Amino acid sequence: MTIQKTTLMPTSYSVILAVSGSHLINDLIQFLLPALYPVLKSEYSLNYFQLGLLTLAQQITACILQPVMGLYGDLKPKPYTLAVSMMIVALGVVMLATADSFMLLLVAATVLGVGSALFHPEASRVCRMASGGKRGFAQSSFQVGGNTGTALGPLAAALFVLPLGQVSTVWFGLFAVIGVIILIWVAQWFTNHQRIVRTAGTPEISLPQLPRKRLIISFAIIGALLLSKFVYVETYKSYYTFFLIEKFGLEIKYAQTLLFVFLGAVAVGTFVGGPVGDRIGRRKVIWGSILGALPFALMLPHANLLGTVVLSIIVGLVLASAFSAIVVFAQELLPQKVGMVSGFVFGFAFGIGALGAASLGALADQIGMQQVFSYLSVLLFLGLLTFYLPDID
Repeated sequence: MTIQKTTLMPTSYSVILAVSGSHLINDLIQFLLPALYPVLKSEYSLNYFQLGLLTLAQQITACILQPVMGLYGDLKPKPYTLAVSMMIVALGVVMLATADSFMLLLVAATVLGVGSALFHPEASRVCRMASGGKRGFAQSSFQVGGNTGTALGPLAAALFVLPLGQVSTVWFGLFAVIGVIILIWVAQWFTNHQRIVRTAGTPEISLPQLPRKRLIISFAIIGALLLSKFVYVETYKSYYTFFLIEKFGLEIKYAQTLLFVFLGAVAVGTFVGGPVGDRIGRRKVIWGSILGALPFALMLPHANLLGTVVLSIIVGLVLASAFSAIVVFAQELLPQKVGMVSGFVFGFAFGIGALGAASLGALADQIGMQQVFSYLSVLLFLGLLTFYLPDID
């Protein structure tokens, strides 16, 4: 085992907060598309498979672009990439507001996905730079910003977008402008930080590097864990409202509100996982989160409305705690390629989640959404593979 050294500097809470806030804006805007699915399904006579294709178009760009952009950032850091990514997101939301056909919706979804793909690996790298060694805390803070934005998506849809229609999403472009301003400031900090690292001779910490074969096995297991979590969560994001409407006959606004409750629980759980991982080890958090959610996920499709709400909160809280721990664990497997690793984790997670959602949407067209949800929890059995992850905490 060789030793890889990385520079350690004091924690910059203002930068972590700024990047987390920008993540909130990005993911709020990204979720406007799935939040509009009930409207788009009716307006354009779309089936579940077509809705899944919109999710796929939005997310598959992340699967392809994020590892590439992350590696490029490792080799040639570009501080202003974050601001450019938010400009692309602003363009995407304008296109979403003005699209009048399924094909134009696909294009808008793709543009939104490109902006998100550019944002995530570089933002994750900046949070690690600003962490001062509190990597779990920094990554959780970053993730909770995004999950809060995602949770606010259905609430914004219920209160604003659904009553006013698809075109009203254009106003969310103003949030993207705010995000651009914030990220220009972050880019200035990034540039100054790099200059200090090069000249100040700051202290260093040592991190382990595993043999190549063990790294390949470890990343394959991480991929399986991401599949279990993100296909589950992405399916809920895309179809939970339809499940509630189909099973309990709820109105769209009420179903969107309950989706907000689930996603809010995901946001809270995401923040908890990082600091706990700093204290007890990330491998233990991954164990507890994915397998801990399993019994509740198995019960959820068979519960009454109140039970469904309560169980969704528990599942969201417990399952979400894994992601920050997975991201930091993967970064520490290859600490010299943080951007590439972050891009792989985010890209694979978004891509596999989108593919899973599209596939399950097609299946729901054949067997019904309730039946799909009854099978979904089987994915969480993949959490057993955590046993084979190396103990590097």
